[in-house]
Amino acid sequence: MKKSNKVTQHNMSLTTKWMLWLWGILVAGIIAIVVIFWMITQGMLGYLPPLDELQNPKNKFATEIISSDMQLLGRYYRNENRVSVEYSDISPYMIDALIATEDIRFYDHTGVDLKSLMRAIIKLGKAGGGSTLTQQLAKQLWSPRANNIFERALQKPIEWVIATKLERLYSKEEILTMYLNQFDFLYNAVGIKSAAQVYFSTTPADLKIEEAAMLVGMCKNPSLYNPRRRLENALNRRNTVLSQMCKYEYITEQVCDSLQALPIELKYQSVDHKQGIAPYFREHLRQVLTAKEPKRSNYSEWNMLQYEIDKRQWNENPLYGFCQKNHKPDGTPYDLYQDGLRIYTTLDSRMQQYAEEAVMEHMQDLQKSFFKEKRRKSYAPFAQELTTEEIDAIMNRSMRQTDRYRALKKSGLSEKEIQQVFATSVTMQVFSYDGMIDTTMTPMDSIRWNKHYLRCGFMSMDAHTGAVKAYVGGPNFANFQYDMVSSGRRQVGSTIKPYLFTLAMDEGMWPCDSTVNDSITLYDAQGEAWTPRDDHHANQGEMVTLNWGLEKSSNWITAYLMSLFTPEQLVKMMRSFGIEGQLDPVVSLCLGPCEVSVREMVDAYTTFPNKGIRVDPLIVTRIEDNNGNVLASFTPKTHEIISETTSYKMIYMLRNVMDHGTGVRARFKYGLKAPMGGKTGTSQNHSDGWFVGFTPSLVSGVWVGGEDRSIHFDNMSAGQGANMALPIWAIYMQKVYADEELGYDKEEEFDVPEWFDAEAGCK
Repeated sequence: MKKSNKVTQHNMSLTTKWMLWLWGILVAGIIAIVVIFWMITQGMLGYLPPLDELQNPKNKFATEIISSDMQLLGRYYRNENRVSVEYSDISPYMIDALIATEDIRFYDHTGVDLKSLMRAIIKLGKAGGGSTLTQQLAKQLWSPRANNIFERALQKPIEWVIATKLERLYSKEEILTMYLNQFDFLYNAVGIKSAAQVYFSTTPADLKIEEAAMLVGMCKNPSLYNPRRRLENALNRRNTVLSQMCKYEYITEQVCDSLQALPIELKYQSVDHKQGIAPYFREHLRQVLTAKEPKRSNYSEWNMLQYEIDKRQWNENPLYGFCQKNHKPDGTPYDLYQDGLRIYTTLDSRMQQYAEEAVMEHMQDLQKSFFKEKRRKSYAPFAQELTTEEIDAIMNRSMRQTDRYRALKKSGLSEKEIQQVFATSVTMQVFSYDGMIDTTMTPMDSIRWNKHYLRCGFMSMDAHTGAVKAYVGGPNFANFQYDMVSSGRRQVGSTIKPYLFTLAMDEGMWPCDSTVNDSITLYDAQGEAWTPRDDHHANQGEMVTLNWGLEKSSNWITAYLMSLFTPEQLVKMMRSFGIEGQLDPVVSLCLGPCEVSVREMVDAYTTFPNKGIRVDPLIVTRIEDNNGNVLASFTPKTHEIISETTSYKMIYMLRNVMDHGTGVRARFKYGLKAPMGGKTGTSQNHSDGWFVGFTPSLVSGVWVGGEDRSIHFDNMSAGQGANMALPIWAIYMQKVYADEELGYDKEEEFDVPEWFDAEAGCK
């Protein structure tokens, strides 16, 4: 009996000791947890964001480019294509699906849910940790990727602390919005706005139930439930989300069954700055916004003119270098790629589409003609007058400008070894208008192949406001990225002649003034003779009017006018028209040997329909920050160039160019009946084809030519501006007039007063 009592007492003693140990461990654990959480809240353990960062999380949002008709043209971003969206702009289906699947007690907890916590402890380090949406948001915003289970174990309590702080700082709706704006749905679709566009070509507000369910399904594991690569997984997961919505009575069983029977129908749009509408414009705008203050030391001696142009832009154009000139409240410059700016441009998405279609339609046909002419020619795509040595020199220069050459040079290969690489056939893709072609050829042959393709530039702007409505810098941005609207300069040929005629009209001459149409010799400042050639000899030796001379683009009549003025006077007039490039004050300048950009030519021609006032191109109307605050607004800048009377004279003559002269093709071939003026231009050896045309409200210009001036048609009829450039303008105008919503009226007349009589000065 005594022994039994001793055993019982001993057992009780052991039990007591074990209980004390257990209680001690429990108390110690609680104390440890309290200490850990205290250390976390004090910032002594792990990273706890300061209060101001919790109140204003450092989200990186892409900048949006928006057209004048409120269409998204594209985005600028560095690593993540994330765009902020408001709660009110998210489909309620998305919210319901997210809560039903990820956190059904979301509206009841304060950041940490007990059941979710227990599940997280049990499944530590595994998928399906059961975190609340607020904890998941904390993880997305402030937890780096854990390399092992121990790092993840430390992150969990930090996320709990952050989650409770977020719940105190934000409403439930704000937390949901932040979560959906933050989540990465793959394929550069960061945030719900990008995801809706990338996967379904829609907006967050317009997501259907089944679409929202698929995106919510990706929140569990975007790679595993990727609808493009694991469609069956994505379908099953979507249906699980729909079942959850049914379980918690967000949808009925009947709706659930019908939706689960549907296949996943993606309307996938890849996110690539080289694709989409207006890529040349978007790249030009990016360069303007991010430009840095020009430093003379960064420019070579031969490029001082460009330095002066850039410096003037920096000083006078508030959009140029906007991100460097303007600063955020914290004093740092705006970052175009992560500050979520909204840039409202003047571009009209419909007119831009018409411009791109016009370029594609004509350039494909023109390219066929070019290929046909050059077929089986050993010198193709170059001009027949080039020697083999000259062609080799051009090709070698082009080779040295490639990324491949620079990489090989950097790796230490000799020139001979590099030449061998470029002469060795490899598998590659090359451009064609019918799609990329898989082929095998040498890198040198691929350079020559690309040189076969003619390039172009097109810009259209409002004659009175300067608003740029359409901008196409080339035939295909993915393959030919050099911008022939703003960056490229080419010889303008006869499109320069209106500047000289304007000078004459402004000095008191009239369209009806006459002179003898015959060859004329002029002398430059050094006494050198210059006798221009005129390809057509109609009316030779007869008295003709100046109007006839511009209408027929006569070199002789142009030279006659040049004899009345100095080259310096013409240069001064052209500068007032906004021509910024190199202009040599020589008598031959009147025939357009100078190189000018499409942007400058279109800008200059606004002077004629705008009563003698030139208006600078305007590409942005305002810029807002991520919260919708207007950071800057932009208005057109105008310059009074000539008198109204002179502009009426020029309208009269340039209309005759379209009605009876070199631009008449727009009438008889393309059926354009509206009042319009314009001028064709063809440079020496027809290397460059130009056309600049205007209506009372719209000025548009086109250049077409080869990558090098030595690449051109062998015959004049195919290479002239009326054949190479004018058709793009005509097709574009057909489309613009056909769209009545744009508001361009075929019957609109030029604002020329009734008292004006083009013949008055000759009576």
